[in-house]
Amino acid sequence: MKRFFALILLFILAPFLAPCARLSAAALPDSAPVPIVFVHGNGDDAAKWVPTIWLFESNGYPANRLFAIRFTNPMARADDTAEQPFHSSSTDEAAELSAFVTRVLIQTRSRQVVLVGSSRGGLVIRNYLQNGGGRHNVVAAILCGTPNHGVAVSDRMPNLEFNGGGGFLRALNGANADGSEVVPGVRMMTLRSDKFDKYAQPMMVFPGGGPAMPTGITYAGPELKGATNIVLAGADHCELAFSSAAFAYIFKFITGREPKVDSPAPEPRPALSGLVTAFAGEAPTNQPLASVHLRIYAFGSQANAQAENPAYEITTTATGAWGPFTADSNQKYEFDLESEGRHVRYFYAPIPRSTSLLNLRFLPVPPEARQQSTEMFLIDRPQGYFSRERDPVTIDGALAAEEPSGLPARDSFFVHVVKPLDRVEVSLRKEKIAVHPSQDLSKDLAVAEFLW
Repeated sequence: MKRFFALILLFILAPFLAPCARLSAAALPDSAPVPIVFVHGNGDDAAKWVPTIWLFESNGYPANRLFAIRFTNPMARADDTAEQPFHSSSTDEAAELSAFVTRVLIQTRSRQVVLVGSSRGGLVIRNYLQNGGGRHNVVAAILCGTPNHGVAVSDRMPNLEFNGGGGFLRALNGANADGSEVVPGVRMMTLRSDKFDKYAQPMMVFPGGGPAMPTGITYAGPELKGATNIVLAGADHCELAFSSAAFAYIFKFITGREPKVDSPAPEPRPALSGLVTAFAGEAPTNQPLASVHLRIYAFGSQANAQAENPAYEITTTATGAWGPFTADSNQKYEFDLESEGRHVRYFYAPIPRSTSLLNLRFLPVPPEARQQSTEMFLIDRPQGYFSRERDPVTIDGALAAEEPSGLPARDSFFVHVVKPLDRVEVSLRKEKIAVHPSQDLSKDLAVAEFLW
């Protein structure tokens, strides 16, 4: 059993742990639509919410009422009560959220906000509401794929934030006098999967192998008594927050009406900006990274040939900021980050709308670099997980053999290029990305990053 619970810890703190009742805007304290604050999850970044914000804007929600917090150190501690470099406690994140909400209220001259959280972000919201005085500042909260009753339940590791039997979650879930688990005075909704959320599984196979073992929770673990609980059939852990299906429920819960469109309305010349951030050892952080040379290259219409000269370039200062860069919403781009002789190159399909949240992490050298024998590149999907059976990825029209299968549990995977190629095209659903593979991952990491 000790080994089992140690594996739970490793599983939970993996970097990728890491998305009706009516709430009429007219009924809110302000004449303008209520400000919305989007709260990301474990190891994540505000950039996760870019497509969701685009959908709100495209359905008429004012851009100046949409905000996304970026936690400084987004990874949870192994022990919530013990210091751990470049990791955050539950109190750290609730305090950051409290300060951010106060700033939004002052900036928008509003009395209340709506909070929308993904995964751990939902726990931060609940902690702020219950223990940080947030109930007075929040009119509604939406929790997407939040492990409200834990990823597993154990009488061991009582200070683990994601332990359903630990002190943190038992305090949050202490039933009110009426038996509910919500904060009085705050309208709350949860979004959960029917069976595809990897952090709401009755049985799990943990890292290291071995037979599946019971977790002590059910598929309904993210639900809360007293909330509006919605099931999104077939959705994975990330899609419970970031898919167009999740957006439709979120939008209706906030506005009281159905969205008119489920894809972003393109702008001809979107303005793009963001931050360059980094890792601290194996922990992703959202701390700015200085002295990174960023070059943005456009692909031409002729066979997607790359332009020789960058359309934009900058060397980051201590703020890590870059932009604004005026893009073309019909153009594919490469974002080349260079630091100390290494390159991390992000490739995107045409970016439809403006955003100031296109944050780029300078990724560390991957373990795959040690055994690289062919050209390779990483395929990344921050807003969802991969599963060959439901979402086949193609490389130059052929199925990607390396794509994971079964329960959607990974948001990235490496692809080997059989023969040397200057460019390959990666497709998923309606997104198509042109990529230059890497010949040496220790010096140059190419990333095809999907936004949907």
